[in-house]
Amino acid sequence: MSASMLKMWISFAGMGLMIIAIFSIYVSRYKINNRVIKGVTALFAYMCMGIGGLIVAYVVLSGPTGL
Repeated sequence: MSASMLKMWISFAGMGLMIIAIFSIYVSRYKINNRVIKGVTALFAYMCMGIGGLIVAYVVLSGPTGL
C-alpha cells in the first residue's frame, strides 16, 4: 500500500472518530438523563473528538506525499 493510500485511510479514521463524537455528544446532552452515564458518554465523546482532531491535524500538516 502506498503512503498516499495509507494517509487516506488514516484520515478516514480521524473523520470517523469525529462523527462518533458528534453523535455521542448529542446522545449525552439530549437523550440520557442519568448524570453518571451522561458524564461517561460526554467524556468518551470529547476523547474521540480530541483524538480525531489530532489525527486530521497530523494528516494535514504532514504535507503531500510523493508518487
